[in-house]
Amino acid sequence: MLQPFRLHKGKAAVMDRDNVDTDQIIPKQFLKRIERTGYGRFAFFDWRYKADGEPDPAFELNQPEFSGATVLIAGENFGCGSSREHAPWALSDYGFRVIIAPSFADIFHQNCLKNGMLPVRLEKNRVSQLMDQASRGKCELTVNLADQTIWSENGLEAAFDMDPHWKDMLLNGRDEIAYTLIHEDKIQDFEKSAIG
Repeated sequence: MLQPFRLHKGKAAVMDRDNVDTDQIIPKQFLKRIERTGYGRFAFFDWRYKADGEPDPAFELNQPEFSGATVLIAGENFGCGSSREHAPWALSDYGFRVIIAPSFADIFHQNCLKNGMLPVRLEKNRVSQLMDQASRGKCELTVNLADQTIWSENGLEAAFDMDPHWKDMLLNGRDEIAYTLIHEDKIQDFEKSAIG
């Protein structure tokens, strides 16, 4: 079971870059781990740290106003590149619950949903408006999955589309295994009839 996603309120951070690929989200040298946790410290590693290992103050997410952000507002085609599931693991472990962008790579989008993170597609002008608000300082966004709406404390509202199946999965905190187990009685009956 995953943590159900219904209503999320959190600080927004801005990554105004298009085509952020999965190798930047979680570089390949960190894919040798066998756990699904602990990847957050390696997220955006090559951008986040200087050669000496110190945080790079020029990197967006190292800005003090974005500390503790749980919503990431990003550019187009976020999550492109290889299909590594480690990318949403890293973002989730970093602390993000929602990623807002004009578009996502398809496999990355699916991997987010399968891991309990909400990827929201919004029109580019709406994303730009949210980026503008968040770039000016602390910006809290409220994301309501049931209503499929986002609103900011500054009064900006936006509606988003959501596949009904994945909406139900997120609202109920189900992964694909939990979804299958809803039908456990039928599966057991079928196994008994197949054996008997």
